[in-house]
Amino acid sequence: MLPAVDPCTALKRFSGVCPFLRSTSATSLRSFSTQPALASTSVRPGNRLAELAGTQCPLMSAALARRALAAPAIAAPAPNHSRPKSTLAARKSDAAVARGYASIAEVHQDALRKATAAASPKPAPAFVNPASLSSDKSGALAADEAHAPNEVHSEGRPTCALGFAKHRITSFRPGFDYEAFYGSELDKKHQDKSYRYFNNVNRLAAKYPVAHTANKADEVTVHCSNDYLGMGRHPVTLQAIHETLDTYGAGAGGTRNIAGNGAMHLALEAELASLHYKPAALVFSSCYVANVETLSTLGSKLPGCVILSDEMNHASMIQGIRHSRAQKMIFKHNDVADLERKLASLPLETPKIIAFESVYSMSGTVGPIKEICDLAEKYGAITFLDEVHAVGMYGPTGAGVAEHLDFDLNARGGAAGSVADRVDIITGTLGKAYGVVGGYIAGSERFVDMVRSYAPGFIFTTSIPPSTAAGARAAIAYQKEHLGDRQMQQRNVARVKRDLEAIGIPVIPNPSHIVPLLVGNAELAKQASDLLLTKHKLYIQSINFPTVSRGDERLRITPSPLHSDAQLATLVAALDSVWDELGLKRTAAWAAEGGRCGVGMPEGERKDVVNLWTDEQLALRDLEHARDVAAGKAAPDQAGWVASPVVEAATAAVAA
Repeated sequence: MLPAVDPCTALKRFSGVCPFLRSTSATSLRSFSTQPALASTSVRPGNRLAELAGTQCPLMSAALARRALAAPAIAAPAPNHSRPKSTLAARKSDAAVARGYASIAEVHQDALRKATAAASPKPAPAFVNPASLSSDKSGALAADEAHAPNEVHSEGRPTCALGFAKHRITSFRPGFDYEAFYGSELDKKHQDKSYRYFNNVNRLAAKYPVAHTANKADEVTVHCSNDYLGMGRHPVTLQAIHETLDTYGAGAGGTRNIAGNGAMHLALEAELASLHYKPAALVFSSCYVANVETLSTLGSKLPGCVILSDEMNHASMIQGIRHSRAQKMIFKHNDVADLERKLASLPLETPKIIAFESVYSMSGTVGPIKEICDLAEKYGAITFLDEVHAVGMYGPTGAGVAEHLDFDLNARGGAAGSVADRVDIITGTLGKAYGVVGGYIAGSERFVDMVRSYAPGFIFTTSIPPSTAAGARAAIAYQKEHLGDRQMQQRNVARVKRDLEAIGIPVIPNPSHIVPLLVGNAELAKQASDLLLTKHKLYIQSINFPTVSRGDERLRITPSPLHSDAQLATLVAALDSVWDELGLKRTAAWAAEGGRCGVGMPEGERKDVVNLWTDEQLALRDLEHARDVAAGKAAPDQAGWVASPVVEAATAAVAA
């Protein structure tokens, strides 16, 4: 028989992979093994070594809990009578005893034995796809049981796939109390009513804009999705994704440098460059990342760069400017005069970036793109335009507001000197009007290549899956040729705004597709959202700080072309009921207080709102008709949009 090996000495052999063992001597390990745990109880006794291992090495925690080191002294493990034992359980290897803990293979084997030993006619799987669950509990797991673990550690804690106990965070380490800090920060969010609650809402492709909650039988109508045109469930998008998924698999396999630069990514970038009338484009994992990386790279590389930023810019742009460490100047929202004053104060030779948006997502306001381009050319600056909430929604081919401003010109293919051509850098998303996920930049070839070569958020991030790239490209190509979805979306937006204004619901005025309703209080906005969901089966998320300023809290509605007349009528009636039930301020009440966010403003302070889409543009039948009208070969008609029979047939097939 082999001589007995001191388990603590054996453990020291693994110092190279365990910081706890590396910093602790064998003598200290023995000493800890004979000391009671600080949190030891009669129900759950233990020693100091097991306790320290549990906080500093999750693998050690699982192993030591199964061995003699979990007792006040090193001894043989006590039998566990909580469940039947097989003969395999008694056959512990001599090596395992000598080590004082089980290897990964042994723990895995033991976990499998316990999983199969329990008497159960139909053991619950460790993971169930919620999409496979039926609407009732007959013959299937309930939705709240879908992720329940089927394996339990001897101490009652759940285990991971290999049977190791999940790491239990404790406060045994000396010094700073991290958990208390986390709690205090969360308390602040609760106290100022800005804590964010995420609802379990699952959009149904065949019934969109209908979704189900955690219970599949509980269906609600979604009125706040950024999948503005429903392309996330469109047959064109889904077919491209399915075909590519079957051919190339689920993931990209790595960064663009290592394994993720495929034909689908290159084709998508070519499609995006063409969409925005630019020589090149580059795809990121999201537009948040695209904005952060582009602004931080440019701001840090351009010598002495100054970035002029609209005060209402998105958090991603603000973060990118911070990371660049460049000098920043904030100009008032959409205030061209204030921007010019700041530009005039800077030397002409100083590199300058004007960062702004086309459609501001929480207010629906639209940036003065042409006027800002004029200032950029006058004062030697470049323009950085975020078109995230505009791509797919505006313009004859869906390229955004910059394209829409020269609608007829761009319907004929565009030309040098157009607003879209004059913008230097455009960023956009694939996750809103195009229905998938990802972000991108478009600009000159050298600009794009520089960002590709220097931006760490691009270089070191796994690229989007080929199937996602294919779905995005299909959605872009489809919307380039079809005006109908965005026209119908605009009609539904106009109807909702008109009907809400008629009953005094405070719609924040704007010329875009966003329908923001002013509430002015975080707690009341949350109550309104909850009441709409629980009582009226309508999902509209509340918007609070820091997305909007305190006192400007609101509900944000985004009607889609797929919302029916009945669904929109139900929405208006429900909002009317909620405003009454909670005593929320209507437009007249805001006017009595002097107005806020454009609602109820005095006569002299009201701004005229002119919708981006004109009646003539909404009357165009399709892109070919738009080209003929622009060329003077045809006139707009009042017949309105007629859905494509092919698309309608494909949509019906998805719903079947």
